[in-house]
Amino acid sequence: MADREVVAEHDGDDVAGVPNNHIFPPWFDNFVKLSGAMGGLVGAYVVVMIYFGLSPKSLDAGYMPVQPVPYSHALHAGDLGLDCRYCHTGVEDSAHASVPPTATCMNCHGMVGKESVLLEPIRDSFATGMPVDWIRIHDLPDYAYFNHSAHVKRGVGCIECHGRVDQMEEVFQAEPLSMGWCLDCHRNPAPALRPLDKITDMNYEIDASPESRLAMLKRNQLVTAEATEPVTLSEAKRRGWATTRWEIMTSCSTCHR
Repeated sequence: MADREVVAEHDGDDVAGVPNNHIFPPWFDNFVKLSGAMGGLVGAYVVVMIYFGLSPKSLDAGYMPVQPVPYSHALHAGDLGLDCRYCHTGVEDSAHASVPPTATCMNCHGMVGKESVLLEPIRDSFATGMPVDWIRIHDLPDYAYFNHSAHVKRGVGCIECHGRVDQMEEVFQAEPLSMGWCLDCHRNPAPALRPLDKITDMNYEIDASPESRLAMLKRNQLVTAEATEPVTLSEAKRRGWATTRWEIMTSCSTCHR
């Protein structure tokens, strides 16, 4: 009986006779540590997902709206070999590439596909004088200034920004067209430059030789005559080869006017 009373007196003590004041079991400490680590990982995951999920690569690249007329660039620019400038007449002389007027479509479709149901919006537009409600795909923010002719006249081909349009049944945005994406090219434009007579040639492969890239930089007056090899803007500045024209290509006021 006395032994039972001793046990009852020490029910709240551990084996060493020291009072046990723990509210939670011992494994709970490890649980708290693990929960903290998991919380940190989940937080980092959320930040990364928001950063990349809201980036132009996720939101804009791949944008392909349904157009009022199922115009196939793969057929017209690819199979038939129409030059981009036949429809987009302003690319060489204007800041805007321009959407072709209905009359341009009717140059061919006044004779071809005259009864096609798919072309009914084109015929209605031509008859009424009201433009077709094409949906703009490559639409930069209003605060960003972009000049098509400035790029085309310096050897930037259509494919660099628009992708292989000649293989697209329906045109979509192939590149993010973000500020960072543009600056990457402005800081190192040589890999994207081609001869002026190859601007719309989707099958042309740019000459990647150092001699060719250096020639492109010099043709556009981006480096001085002393330059002996193609370099990035930062390296050109370090060597004293960068011209003012190249330096202002990364100035805020160039694109934000």
